[in-house]
Amino acid sequence: MEEWQPRDAKAVWHPYTQMKTGGNPSVVVSASGAWLQLSDGRKILDAIGSWWVNLHGHTHPKLVAAIQQQVAQLEQVIFAGFTHTPAIQLAEKILQHLPWQAKVFYSDNGSTAVEVAIKMAIQYWHNQGEVKPKLLAFQHAYHGDTFGAMAVSGRSAFTLPYADNLFETTYLPNPIPQNTKEIEEIIIRVGEEGKTAAFIYEPLVMGAGGMICYAPEELEFVLTLAKKYHLLLIADEVMTGFGRTGTLFASDQVAPKPDLMCLSKGLTGGFLPLGITTANAEIFEAFWSDDRMKTLFHGHSYTANPMACAVGVASLDLLEDPEYFQNISRISKQHQAAISRFQKYPWVTEVRSCGVIFAITLEDGGKDSQYLSWVGPYIYQWFLDKNILLRPLGNVLYLLPPYCITDAELNWVYQTIETFLIDWENIQMNEPLHPGAIYG
Repeated sequence: MEEWQPRDAKAVWHPYTQMKTGGNPSVVVSASGAWLQLSDGRKILDAIGSWWVNLHGHTHPKLVAAIQQQVAQLEQVIFAGFTHTPAIQLAEKILQHLPWQAKVFYSDNGSTAVEVAIKMAIQYWHNQGEVKPKLLAFQHAYHGDTFGAMAVSGRSAFTLPYADNLFETTYLPNPIPQNTKEIEEIIIRVGEEGKTAAFIYEPLVMGAGGMICYAPEELEFVLTLAKKYHLLLIADEVMTGFGRTGTLFASDQVAPKPDLMCLSKGLTGGFLPLGITTANAEIFEAFWSDDRMKTLFHGHSYTANPMACAVGVASLDLLEDPEYFQNISRISKQHQAAISRFQKYPWVTEVRSCGVIFAITLEDGGKDSQYLSWVGPYIYQWFLDKNILLRPLGNVLYLLPPYCITDAELNWVYQTIETFLIDWENIQMNEPLHPGAIYG
């Protein structure tokens, strides 16, 4: 068991990890349902769906079977000039649930789905003889780590070294009632200037920005105004899609529908990387031409990988079962009932939930409360020592479990959080930074 950690340290560079202080990563040897099996014999409850991707639980037999069947038939083929059954089936299924969209464009992950959407939006105007190089986004947005995705994300520690290399984005304050007037003024100014191609947003929940939840009616106000000034709408549902907010897509809960949508993470149930950008008919028609210069010049070597598409179809089959959303509803109700359970602690500044997403913001003694707060790594290690995988966003502790988690398992997580909160005042006073914290 021990031999793998030094070999990892010698050869591997982990994401979002300060490798000098990050300590030894846990070695996972297998997984089943909501549980990870470590090489040291411990079992860890995966309470964040392995970075928000795992919907149905690890090694779900139907998804395993879908990959096994597909890999024996076709593992990969160029997707320019060729197609295959799993890609067609998955696109058809997605569009059945998104009747306001017309086409599916495949890529590799969430960031690339966003990159594709940005390129489609800018080229949509270019193909019609208009130059609109700017984007509009929320100030606490996070849309990915590639350059276009960083450019439309809020400026933060994630983007600081690359600030001079990012294209211009105008930012809106968070969509809450007290910011309505400022939002309106910014959109009017941007619309009248006529240089902004699109507004990109995470509907209902801003994930990496701190699990910021906001109401459908507030989003509807912003989207309606953006459409009035002819901004294309890009819904980044990489995290919010596939049941996370209580409906199959968060966009189902608002009347104005996006022109473009970005999907990934739960798309394959957490089994294989795959990205999708959907476009409505108006967007697609701007590229439909005898002029080859109006082509969308974008693609990936593994575009529409057959195995990923096949498991995506199997994952959607599960979600389409009328009884399946009872699990999502069950978790959502437990989260709602748990809000009052945690509001009583004076060092808890906010508790909120949206669908299967549950978040607690902690007061960390006036210290930096952003992603690099000392709180995050400490909480991570504290819960890992209790056999629960959480990965706080700075001082924001959140749950985003796979839908197979049981009531008993979820209640155990709540109880463990309460144990942590009871001792939080002492933790703040001592600031016992754990040297083995795996990130931060």
